[in-house]
Amino acid sequence: METTLERTEKYVQIENVNQVFDTKRGRFVALENVNLTINRGEFVSVIGHSGCGKSTVLNLIAGLLLPTSGVMLCAGREIAGPGPERAVVFQNHSLLPWLTCYDNVYLAVERVFGSQEGKAKLVERTKAALALVGLTHAELKYPGEISGGMKQRVGIARALAMEPKVLLMDEPFGALDALTRANLQDELMKIVAATQSTVVMVTHDVDEAVLLSDRIVMMTNGPAATVGEILEVDLPRPRNRLALAEDAHYNKLRSEVLKFLYERHAHKLAA
Repeated sequence: METTLERTEKYVQIENVNQVFDTKRGRFVALENVNLTINRGEFVSVIGHSGCGKSTVLNLIAGLLLPTSGVMLCAGREIAGPGPERAVVFQNHSLLPWLTCYDNVYLAVERVFGSQEGKAKLVERTKAALALVGLTHAELKYPGEISGGMKQRVGIARALAMEPKVLLMDEPFGALDALTRANLQDELMKIVAATQSTVVMVTHDVDEAVLLSDRIVMMTNGPAATVGEILEVDLPRPRNRLALAEDAHYNKLRSEVLKFLYERHAHKLAA
């Protein structure tokens, strides 16, 4: 059985990052002194209560925000804005409704590789990405003709088609029903195993975080949120959710995350 990989190559580095927003009520300190290193090929989940800056961290890595102070690096280079080496999958699939599933993916492929490759190679990339998420049969359908889970799979295919070095996922399954969510989690584990992608995922779901991750980054409550604790998820891969439900170590890890979140919530209520 494959065990958790030993990953030592630093890939995403967040060093002494602070994020301050100017609002109508004055300065709002969203993040304070955040430090985090993510290694190549690692699956890292970021979890915490609402308002703890999880999505802000993700947007900083994506380059959609620039830090007020501190350093953001990807592959040793400063993150100065969005780039094709960092692809984002949002909670809302963000598909263009007037384009087919195929065309939604092709558009991203053309933007990234169009100046380097011919039409045949772009088509090959698009079809391969759709096949990876099991949607070859639906490539000519429009977003309005497919289920919510399938739309999210198209969003994942679009991101993967760009061959990003880092896949960023912001509550990607949060709006789905429990069964669809479980199925997509299983698909994501297979895709990540096949592509060896580096993944950073924001989630509220403790079970999802433990099932999918190599490490779980637990954020303190905002404002001025920071990294509270980091939990190593040393469960062997591949992982089977049914087997893990009865696994004592899985439940111990789950309890550690719940304890952190509960204690932070209790502290917030008392403050």
